[in-house]
Amino acid sequence: MSEADPKPPVEAAAVATPPDIPAAAEPKKRPWRLILMLSVPLLLAAFGGYMWLTSGRYVSTDNAYVQQDMVSVAPEISGTVGEVFVRENQRVRRGDLLFRIDQRPYRIALANAEAQIRAAEVQVAQASAQVAGTGADIQGAQANLQYAEQNFARYEALVQRGFTTRTAYDNAMHDVEEARERLANARSAAVTARSALTGGGVAEQPSVQAARVARDQALLNLARTEVRAPADGIVTQTDRLQTGNAAVSGVPAVTIVRSATTYVEANYKETDLTNMYVGQPAEVELDAYPGVRVHGHVQSIGAGTGSQFSILPAQNATGNWVKVTQRVPVRIAVDADPGRPLIAGLSADVTVDTRDRPRQQVAVRH
Repeated sequence: MSEADPKPPVEAAAVATPPDIPAAAEPKKRPWRLILMLSVPLLLAAFGGYMWLTSGRYVSTDNAYVQQDMVSVAPEISGTVGEVFVRENQRVRRGDLLFRIDQRPYRIALANAEAQIRAAEVQVAQASAQVAGTGADIQGAQANLQYAEQNFARYEALVQRGFTTRTAYDNAMHDVEEARERLANARSAAVTARSALTGGGVAEQPSVQAARVARDQALLNLARTEVRAPADGIVTQTDRLQTGNAAVSGVPAVTIVRSATTYVEANYKETDLTNMYVGQPAEVELDAYPGVRVHGHVQSIGAGTGSQFSILPAQNATGNWVKVTQRVPVRIAVDADPGRPLIAGLSADVTVDTRDRPRQQVAVRH
């Protein structure tokens, strides 16, 4: 191609400037990262502050158990169990009849006591009649003595005049002596008869009173054949209470658990009692009911450690003595019904808030 040939024109579209490439977008700011970075130290600081403030405020123990007062019911007389009116775990009220001992021997004893009263009254009547009889005997003896003395005086005068014998005189003197002896015997019998009686009527005589006391004892024993509940509660250990068994006086036959007196006995270490006072709030968690929290308060603190009241107290006066942290029983009163039955002996965890110190308790300790 010659130089004269014109060059083809360049199209404007072909030489057009390409569109501008957009600049790289700047990364967006994420504020939650900053918040997270700041919140973690704040949370740690808050948790540390909380632990520092509450350090030593709560004292806990898992050596705690639900307790209820129990009444061992024992008959006051011995005999054979005739009837049983309760069953195991039955709820009873005070005065309800639990069981009855065979009453026949005690009814016989009552009849015998009543017969003794009548016999004593007969004896008193006989003694009264005897006293009245001794009065007549005394009067007769006095009359005989008076006659004998008069007769003796006549014989004495006749002897002095010589109109009678000495033998008749001696016989008259002997009659006087016999009359005096009979009078003395009558008076002694009257004293003996009156000694069997005291002032007042038949009912006030000692023999009658003793017989009536025996009758009252027989009535009491008969009433004791019916054994009743001494308190409200739940009957347990009725396996010993069977018809035909021998009931021995003073030996427990059945037990009543007084559910109205439920409390928790927590055995705290002696080092946990530094800031514990009566009246402080407590929280109880029972192993039998997970998630159930029972609110209460410290009712009392034991007067001695558990080992102090054991059958064999520890003897520390030895050369190889090792110090052992002692446990003190603390009674926790239950303030509200947890809605579940609190059975005696259930295991529990107890936490006491020692922040509040009742003023009266502080005054007592100081």
